[in-house]
Amino acid sequence: MDYIALHKNFKEHSLFGRYIHLDHINPLLQKYPTQIVGKSVCDNPIYFLEVGSGKTKILMWSQMHGNETTTTKALFDFLQYLHSNHQSAQNLLSRFTFGFLPMVNPDGAKNYTRVNANNVDLNRDSVQLSQPESKVLNEIILKFKPNYCYNLHDQRTIFGVGVEPKPATISFLAPSYNEAREYNDTRLKAIAIINQMNTELQKHIPNQVGRFDDGFNINCIGDYCTALQIPTILFEAGHYQNDYHREFSRKIVFIALVQGLLNFPENDIVANDLEQYLNIPQNEVVFFDFIYKNVKINYDDNEIITNFAVQYKEVLIDENVELQAYISDIGELKGKYGHVVYNAHKMTYSDNLKNIPIIDEKADFSIGKSTFFVNGLII
Repeated sequence: MDYIALHKNFKEHSLFGRYIHLDHINPLLQKYPTQIVGKSVCDNPIYFLEVGSGKTKILMWSQMHGNETTTTKALFDFLQYLHSNHQSAQNLLSRFTFGFLPMVNPDGAKNYTRVNANNVDLNRDSVQLSQPESKVLNEIILKFKPNYCYNLHDQRTIFGVGVEPKPATISFLAPSYNEAREYNDTRLKAIAIINQMNTELQKHIPNQVGRFDDGFNINCIGDYCTALQIPTILFEAGHYQNDYHREFSRKIVFIALVQGLLNFPENDIVANDLEQYLNIPQNEVVFFDFIYKNVKINYDDNEIITNFAVQYKEVLIDENVELQAYISDIGELKGKYGHVVYNAHKMTYSDNLKNIPIIDEKADFSIGKSTFFVNGLII
């Protein structure tokens, strides 16, 4: 299967970039059999779609964190594929019944926030069910009775995998069901699917697939579902080189979805499944967006050579997500990497403040007499 060509054929081009909210997906939902299953804090609709006729039920939800939009784009790419005449898509529709909640947190999506309008993280509300959006998701789980759950998220650019400086372009997790993080048949069923996806993804992003931390928290929806004995897979779409719009990452999520389903493990659990899964390197916080090395600064009347790092903050301005670069760390930065690295070769740092890098200040500065940086980038 040529997954790159497949995604090119079925990409939903009306969705682009980081900022996706109801106004963007409403026209697309008109193409599909959609129902409103609840309302958000601000009375925005929460939509549910059911597609397929197979005996295995798979529930997928996205954007329970409103500012995590990559998997929403990939989900609509996947929906276009399912509603095509492609033979493999027809095969999936005969084998599976899919349930989709494409935007669990429409208020957070509009405001581009992780939390909902009550400032609650919906992924920490699976037991208390204090929020209307959490109740809707829980009701769908109980009513739809999925055999598997796919919990679709984004992760920040700070995550890397393995011993090399490689970004975690996608990470997976078969969530824990208890504090001891033990592996039972429920987790192993999710692990078998992750292994299938990882095998294909290594062809496209070698050494850039991570394994998310499996610390147990019953208030997190993945842990909650696994405790209910529903095999659950956490998707964390991450960074790829220069892909701040997350358009390459959406393709990777699409490939993972299709590959994992076309090669869905139907037989008994394979003995080495756990070993394969644990060989996927765990996510580590090792990246900054920029690192500037060997910079000369005058500190307390002493000249020193040091390094400093800059990280983007995502800021919603006039319906656009702007990346604003701020200084975030100074020093040796041992074990840290930059998606962009600039070697100052001991040239002097200067700015319009104190002529030293200051944490949380905007990344507008000069290095030497003729190299100027605005928002972290050379101009």
